[in-house]
Amino acid sequence: MLALLLMAPQQGGGEQSFLPTVIMFGSIIAIFYFMILRPQQKRQKERQKLLESMKKGDKIVTAGGVHGTIVGLEDKTALIQIAENVKIKIERSSIAVVNKVGEVEGVESQA
Repeated sequence: MLALLLMAPQQGGGEQSFLPTVIMFGSIIAIFYFMILRPQQKRQKERQKLLESMKKGDKIVTAGGVHGTIVGLEDKTALIQIAENVKIKIERSSIAVVNKVGEVEGVESQA
């Protein structure tokens, strides 16, 4: 405990060390924003656009690994056909990959 008190910074000259501390924290916040938050927001916008652009006939893969074809869409759900005469209703948010009609399966488009 005594060693911690002895290692504490001295009170004198507080004004000189305040500006570099503010600059350091400001730069850390800026780096955090540009390296983590901004790319994440971009990925969320792209995913939202992908989920909104789905239509009947698109082939999808869910987050659970179920492969199917979209046969119906609602606001928050999608009806997919996974086999002949077998249809399931899933949440749109659980869709991981969408292959548009006419695209090669397993290849994601680079926009």
